[in-house]
Amino acid sequence: MQPTTALQKKYHQVADALSREYGYPRWRQHLPPVDELVNTILSQNTSDVNRDLAFERLRARFPTWEAVRDAAPHEIIEAIRPAGLANQKGPRIQQALRTLTREVGSISLDHLQDMPVGEAKARLMSINGIGPKTAAIILLFSFNKPAFPVDTHVHRVSRRLGLVGPKTSAEQAHVEMEQIVPAEDYYAFHLQLIQHGRQVCQARAPRCALCVLQDHCDYYASLKPDDGENARP
Repeated sequence: MQPTTALQKKYHQVADALSREYGYPRWRQHLPPVDELVNTILSQNTSDVNRDLAFERLRARFPTWEAVRDAAPHEIIEAIRPAGLANQKGPRIQQALRTLTREVGSISLDHLQDMPVGEAKARLMSINGIGPKTAAIILLFSFNKPAFPVDTHVHRVSRRLGLVGPKTSAEQAHVEMEQIVPAEDYYAFHLQLIQHGRQVCQARAPRCALCVLQDHCDYYASLKPDDGENARP
């Protein structure tokens, strides 16, 4: 890996190019904190469309999170089936809601608002089924706290660019990206990488010939002249 200062310089070059391409998103709360927790559990190993359908079905069937917590497990599993892995996600959601009830006295994450980000991360990750990505998403998207989530798109694009090492795990990438990216840019850069990963730097067939990051990308630099449509000129 390059020294942090070199990676920070590369970050600014990449971020400038992505901001010109996609704009610079300003923070807004996407969902209330508990909604974000449940939504993120549903998002694991599925598409956004299926996640959203499962979340809508769950909320339509159960008017409160207390009702979700207290429902028969098979009812939750049936409601969230479009998200896939319902047999695992249903109990995980109910267990998280029960943990909040037991530890906080209600189904709420509002107590995280005034916590230092490290303490808030640790508190979230003490709940079974909540890892670094879910914790960072809740803290960033619901509270605007400086936590950098690494999903599959962010992990793939950041490794191809060389912002993190080629063997860096998604879990370790959370730590490395927070050292490279300025905290005030976490929200915008996270969303920019996701958009770029969906539209250009796709998993199976990256559209390198159209990419605005060619000059900053380790993956593109490694391509040979005969590598098809992604080939270097």
